[in-house]
Amino acid sequence: MTDFEKYVLSPERQLTDVEKKLVWKKPISHKVSEEEQRISNEIKRNWHRGEMKIANILLEGDAGSGKTQLAKALSANFGLPYTKVTCFADMDKSDIIGAILPVISSDRLEQLKPAEQTVLNALYESNGFQSISEILMDVLGITQEEAALKMKQLLKLASENNDGEAVEYRFYPSEIVRAYQKGYLLEIQEPNVIRDAAVLMALNSALELDGSINLPTEIIRRHPDFIAVITTNRSYAGARPLNEALRDRVQHSEKMDLPTKEVMVERAISKTGYQDEKVLSVLADIIIILDKTARAHAIKGVAGMRSFFYWADAVAEGASAKQSLYHKVIYKITTDSEEIKLLEEALEKQGLMASLEEAPFEVKKNEIVTMP
Repeated sequence: MTDFEKYVLSPERQLTDVEKKLVWKKPISHKVSEEEQRISNEIKRNWHRGEMKIANILLEGDAGSGKTQLAKALSANFGLPYTKVTCFADMDKSDIIGAILPVISSDRLEQLKPAEQTVLNALYESNGFQSISEILMDVLGITQEEAALKMKQLLKLASENNDGEAVEYRFYPSEIVRAYQKGYLLEIQEPNVIRDAAVLMALNSALELDGSINLPTEIIRRHPDFIAVITTNRSYAGARPLNEALRDRVQHSEKMDLPTKEVMVERAISKTGYQDEKVLSVLADIIIILDKTARAHAIKGVAGMRSFFYWADAVAEGASAKQSLYHKVIYKITTDSEEIKLLEEALEKQGLMASLEEAPFEVKKNEIVTMP
């Protein structure tokens, strides 16, 4: 039985061809974690239990601990289209619900700059499947935060070019609204950075199990298949904690830490194709010590799975294990000399620096042997 057959929530639901492409496909390198099994089982078990339904998940942990990978894996397990929104400090309510833009006449459109014409034409020709931010990101190749700023500029531009004549207005939903209304799995990244309390209130309201969103054109209800997965980095000193009301709307939460060394090695083998478990075990030990040391000394950087994969891959290709440790791991954590010294001392205390110097790691990916 496949994960989809085991966990499918709405067997009768028929996705469109476009929606099917949004359902995440697990790569061969994907390894099912305890967290994935636990969340999938809990959501499936409670899916038809009314007020006991679990549809808002919180994944809280360090960068590189696998939060987004887990959110995507849930999309694959449940057969739900995956999409995401990355929050930023200056989000306003239009970023939560979308925006109404006036449609500029073709005569006035031709008077605008070519870049502005391209963007507005892309918006006017959209079929409503994409959100406004997604359209702007695709056309301009910009980030979500930049797309939000561009949207506000376009709104001002369109308003200035109406000249009092009768205007057609069109509503463009946000990515949140699209997922909410159509029943997708939505990853909400870093909502703790949002500063505006009104924006947080709008997001809180949308996450009610029986919630609704008041759009300028209509009131929409939460789709029964909609799942929200909130992913946020564990708070460091000075970081804003996750809003309490938002946290209260979560029905299941996971503390995302580095996996066990055995799982780290297994995932590295799948991800990189490098199979020297002895070497990978030493690298994993170093990542674990660096992670603990960074936490203990309030060093903001993170030694996570991404660093581990890239370091292991560099070593597999013949790079110096000790030299690449700095470029793939330590300098990602910090470039402060005093903090680097603390990390080095922690490794030396455990004898791990000596292990790097003694072990002959010059092995190619296709030469699955340890040099004598």
